[in-house]
Amino acid sequence: MSRHAGPPGAPDAPVVPEPTFAERARTLVSQARSGSLASVSRKHPGHPFASVMPYALDGDGRPLVLISSMAIHTQNLHGDARASLLVTPPGSAGDPLAAGRVTLMGEALRVGESDLAAVRASYLERHPTAAYWADFDDFSFWRLEVADVYFVGGFAAMGWVDAAEYRHARPDPLADAAAGIIEHMNRDHADALVAYARFFAGVEADEATMAAVDRLGFKLQLRQGGRRWSARIAFPREVTTAGDSRTVLIEMLTQARGQA
Repeated sequence: MSRHAGPPGAPDAPVVPEPTFAERARTLVSQARSGSLASVSRKHPGHPFASVMPYALDGDGRPLVLISSMAIHTQNLHGDARASLLVTPPGSAGDPLAAGRVTLMGEALRVGESDLAAVRASYLERHPTAAYWADFDDFSFWRLEVADVYFVGGFAAMGWVDAAEYRHARPDPLADAAAGIIEHMNRDHADALVAYARFFAGVEADEATMAAVDRLGFKLQLRQGGRRWSARIAFPREVTTAGDSRTVLIEMLTQARGQA
């Protein structure tokens, strides 16, 4: 039977540390700016009704939205507070089923007066153009009280995340720099990626492409002949900035080439 995880012989390879699903979910939600909000339809009882929804986050990772009383989703929420927000990676290309996504489930409630100033500031920091209509009488701020989380990290990586674990997790510190690191490594250091795969993952590949990177390590997409698979490689220590990543990747390449 074909496998997604690795080449022949890989099942016995040691487990490489990686962020928890809770951290990966918080990271993805923090990087995106909008998602698909599903509410329970009032016109068609029992049917889900999905809308494109810009959002911000509070300190606990709860989505904050600014919605008009005239919108169908707002009318739905007045009738039934249950809702979910599907978030996918911003600007993702390729097979959408191979990318990560998060579904946040809970109840959407209108923000109370005591929290309004803080919520407004958080939302406008993320969506500054909303200042033009944020104070209109028919607009109000709502917050999704997250009760459960479902995370999908790609093929064969998925599961439920406890809401408290999601709330206490923090976005990956390398998230903002990740795209630049990946672009640089794939453009300028293709030979180094093959060396990493050989030394740290113990596999031979004709071609290696960095597909993801986080504070604990990175993922390579590998090709040898007609076979394609992926491998995760751990950093020797936690990496939190682009500068740290450059230093550690150079150290790893020196080790890989010195002991090859």
